Amino acid sequence: MEISEKLLCLFSTDVSEEEDRYVIEVPRQEVETGDIDPGEVYRVALISREDEETSDDDGSAATAPQSAPSEPQPPVDSGETRYVEIEDIGKQGDGIARVERGYVIIVPGADVGERVKIEVTEVKSNFAVGDIIEDTF
Repeated sequence: MEISEKLLCLFSTDVSEEEDRYVIEVPRQEVETGDIDPGEVYRVALISREDEETSDDDGSAATAPQSAPSEPQPPVDSGETRYVEIEDIGKQGDGIARVERGYVIIVPGADVGERVKIEVTEVKSNFAVGDIIEDTF
């Protein structure tokens, strides 16, 4: 399957029925990380998930592989090096960079507009922390 470069976020969710319409809930994290804005209009693509059970060649039922986690995995790994641009300053005075899908990397000691090489030291589901290893690039 080809995925558009315009993809802003990816998550799994249930479709619920409310009166005469169906509702797809967007996880709060997608709005908080800046991937999407409330009140804006977006194109939505629905991707089929595999059936809960599949049939083997002999006709017996087999359990389908586990589906992907409902939350997207962080786009960085601990120990990874990245080149980032500091876009903002957080409440504690640390630099904030955003990478794929708006994922936040907190960079202590960095200022807005700086472009730095970092090493990711801590990875959480909705943010990471990185130490500067090269001031400008």
